[in-house]
Amino acid sequence: MGITLAEEIMLLCLDEESGVARQRQAAGWAAAGGILLELVMAERVSVSGIYLELGDTTPTGEPLLDSRILLIGAWLRGRSKGRVTDWLTKDHAKAVDAALEGLTARGLVVAQVRETLGLFPQRRYAQADGAVERALRQRLNDAVLDDAEPDERTAGLIALLHSAGLHQLAFPGRALGSVAPRMAETAAGQWAAEGLRAAVRDVQAAMVTVTAATALPFAPPAD
Repeated sequence: MGITLAEEIMLLCLDEESGVARQRQAAGWAAAGGILLELVMAERVSVSGIYLELGDTTPTGEPLLDSRILLIGAWLRGRSKGRVTDWLTKDHAKAVDAALEGLTARGLVVAQVRETLGLFPQRRYAQADGAVERALRQRLNDAVLDDAEPDERTAGLIALLHSAGLHQLAFPGRALGSVAPRMAETAAGQWAAEGLRAAVRDVQAAMVTVTAATALPFAPPAD
């Protein structure tokens, strides 16, 4: 595996000038969903409806995925399954940093720590090799803008980006209406075996649920 879905999502989210992750919360849901999807594709985790189960715990050899196998195992200890929404809620904030650490380890970005207002250190990520991001954006453009048939991983990535509302970061300068319909069509298409597509739909549904819940404005209790 050259680069994980979660790492691809974070590449798209990093601001080229500041090195800061944009739309960090939405990126977290997409990154956590991407890790879960890859565990399904690697046949380590199964997702059915609102639940996930951990099956084969054999390491994949990919540090980001293998760390989640251990974390999911600890989270499920004493239970056979857990709610997908609960896992995504638990992992989404950590998934961002884990994916950024993966990009750093691959030499694709360089981590830099700067102080904000002279007090608060903030980690930024300067791009070290732009070739991977350019190839990634070309794959997305081919599938969404030029209607090319995407491969399994690209279709899964498009589904995650669509569910998390990251259209503008994936296609900067493009109006939502010009990309969202094709992204939705791709996510629902015949790009994988039915079992995997069903799992992706279930992960998508869970992401939509949790992102919608966290986006709701706070309403004070009625008198």
